[in-house]
Amino acid sequence: MRSPAGIERLTTPARLSAADVVRVGSAGLRTRPLRAFLSALGIAIGIAAMLSVVGLAASSSENINRQLDKFGTNLLRVSPGETVFGDAVHLPPDASAMIGRIDAVTSVTTTGTVRDVHVYRTNYIPTALTGSISVLAARIDLLGTVGAGVTSGTWLNEATARYPAVVLGARAAGRLGIGAAGPDVQVWLANRWFTVIGVLAPVPLAPELDTAALVGWQVATSDLRFDGHATTIYTRTRDDAVASVAAMLAATANPEHPNEVKVSRPSDVLLARATTDAALRALLIGLGGVSLLVGGIGVANTMIISVLERRSEIGLRRSLGATRGQIRIQFLAESLLLSALGGIGGALLGVLVTVGFAAANDWPAVVPAWASGGGIVATLIIGTCAGLYPAWRAARLSPTEALASP
Repeated sequence: MRSPAGIERLTTPARLSAADVVRVGSAGLRTRPLRAFLSALGIAIGIAAMLSVVGLAASSSENINRQLDKFGTNLLRVSPGETVFGDAVHLPPDASAMIGRIDAVTSVTTTGTVRDVHVYRTNYIPTALTGSISVLAARIDLLGTVGAGVTSGTWLNEATARYPAVVLGARAAGRLGIGAAGPDVQVWLANRWFTVIGVLAPVPLAPELDTAALVGWQVATSDLRFDGHATTIYTRTRDDAVASVAAMLAATANPEHPNEVKVSRPSDVLLARATTDAALRALLIGLGGVSLLVGGIGVANTMIISVLERRSEIGLRRSLGATRGQIRIQFLAESLLLSALGGIGGALLGVLVTVGFAAANDWPAVVPAWASGGGIVATLIIGTCAGLYPAWRAARLSPTEALASP
């Protein structure tokens, strides 16, 4: 005859270890792999969307920060504005020299638009097909001031600035079908051939140079009927004096009519782009959240169906001694595992999308750790919420009712 202690040991249900919870929780997933995959896919899409949006935004911001570190935020741009009647005006001839006398200014250079002159790949192209390429007269110290570089060939110097030589911006070269500069590479400009001596790299702080053909100031004045008026003055200042110099540039460039001068800071465009990206990122994260919610609903639906299909299994386990709590843990663990699979897959997919897109655009790939961790935590919360009702419903089934069901 058994002692009371032995009887108590026989009637006390065995406790489930962590390994047991994982094993029984994954049983339903192993028996219906396709359904599990499709349910986890909804979670994965939501996490991948959110993580890739955050990663791409972070990569874009890091790219902008690196550009600002490389090119600086101390470049100011001066250009002619308009009169009170809306008429176009010119900057005074000595505007650049006057700006150069400001103590905090470290360098000044100018470009001027050569009007009614266009550049073509050959002399057989119709004159109307300009390709939206402007022709600019440029000073030879332009590159150092705007922070530009040459990807092929060389920049204008004292000698080439007097002859029919041209340097193409990055996008202008692409539109003309020119990949590299050379002594035998020429373009048709103002009814004569100009030799392409250089091709510029993209200039983030002066994007107008990307779609321009730049010639020397001297040859533009002597051969292209350039009027000599500067249309853009680029000014570099000390980092600690940008605001003060910007405030006095208009009055310095045109003392008589400072209201007819436009002063801008090109780096503000990059910062504005970052702000715009932040607003768009919030919108896309919201859309990703909706996808994640839809995925969570799909998991809950899958778990409810699983409970209905496995009533006999639940009844058998209850009749063998499983408690209501153990049944709840089994189905809650199944829901968590299903969501975790989707979360991990979505995180990996989001990282791959971010790295691939960043590499294609030559950006640094940045995936914030908080975004990856937050995505996994979000999936666990979704899995818990999606599995609570199915787990509670499964635990409420009595052994006799469950075994009697078909």
